[in-house]
Amino acid sequence: METKHIHIKDFNYELPDERIAKFPLAERDSSKLLVYQHGEVSEDTFTSLPKYLPEGSLMVFNNTKVIQARLHFRKDTGALVEVFCMNPFSPLDYQLNFSALGHCQWLCMIGNLKRWKEGKLSREIDVKGRKLLLSVERLQHDVENADGTKHLVEFSWNDDTVSFSEVLEAVGELPIPPYLNRETQESDLRTYQTVYSKIKGSVAAPTAGLHFTDRVLAAIDAAGIDREELTLHVGAGTFKPVKSEEIADHEMHSEFIVVKKQTIEKLIAHGGEAIAVGTTSVRTLESLYYIGKKLETQPDASEEDLHVNQWEPYENCGEEKDTVHYLQNILDYLNRNGLAALHTSTQIIIAPGYEYHIVKRMVTNFHQPQSTLLLLVSAFVHGDWRKIYDFALSHDFRFLSYGDSSILIP
Repeated sequence: METKHIHIKDFNYELPDERIAKFPLAERDSSKLLVYQHGEVSEDTFTSLPKYLPEGSLMVFNNTKVIQARLHFRKDTGALVEVFCMNPFSPLDYQLNFSALGHCQWLCMIGNLKRWKEGKLSREIDVKGRKLLLSVERLQHDVENADGTKHLVEFSWNDDTVSFSEVLEAVGELPIPPYLNRETQESDLRTYQTVYSKIKGSVAAPTAGLHFTDRVLAAIDAAGIDREELTLHVGAGTFKPVKSEEIADHEMHSEFIVVKKQTIEKLIAHGGEAIAVGTTSVRTLESLYYIGKKLETQPDASEEDLHVNQWEPYENCGEEKDTVHYLQNILDYLNRNGLAALHTSTQIIIAPGYEYHIVKRMVTNFHQPQSTLLLLVSAFVHGDWRKIYDFALSHDFRFLSYGDSSILIP
């Protein structure tokens, strides 16, 4: 069946609420590890991961950091309004926006929108012992925003020595996944970040990375496995259910990616092959193939033009060159333009019918029924996902963000 005509109902399974891990284990790396190897399924512990990774291979991690993206304001009427920061708007660059002083603009989702038609909302906040007034105002603006959920919001505060990053850290709330059905707790500030998180910008954690500890990373190094990092800022769209019958009618969210020049060089040195930690790393790595392919015919494209559209992998088939050739196109582009890293975005959907180019093994958690992430896994294991999930359900594996993990070796 053509990918666009896949029926999402074929990717449903029964997930009892008690199988969703509400909290992580006390020791991250003591989680269970499901091993899917050449069609066979078995169980191990996460600390054993290095033995399933070939010596001399390259493992790629997403170093994004979850931001405290939820802010609450109370109207004079007493109504509570939630402002959820999704993407920076002005300055557009994440790092510049976080370091903005006095004011900045974001595209936000707004909770209790009907109670906030216009005007400013303000609250007093305390940033490192200094009392400030933080205000938000909805701006009238035609935002390119397919699902109509994002609104342009201006934040302003009366102290030009305080950055927006400090404002969020002082009063923002970490946005844990909606299916946990609980309030964010103090412990989540630590446990809902990977130990290698560095670059602020995500509103959801790349959860396959939550199992890694310094001990496991040291064991990976000792096993002779190369490590590299890239950045994909995870958007709330990662939790967006597929509501359409066929996936052709589902609009994928766009996510911002950064890949350093040295990572491209490392990928080339490894023959264009990698082990991906998490579906966000998978989507970034696989997007590189199509970015390199685009540069074949558009060597002077802007970084914005290198955006990977949702259906691109299924449409412009044409003559294919090998992965290293396309990666070399990216490296040449970065060198020509004096760039230390590639900054662009991807909307790629990976579903059965997709042919993987770069990712050869994958570490990932267990995903929601009828989700695009389950489609991505199914494409990777050539449709064998049900065997994996049946095993996980019958062997007491814990599911979703704070749940257990798997290593998939097709």
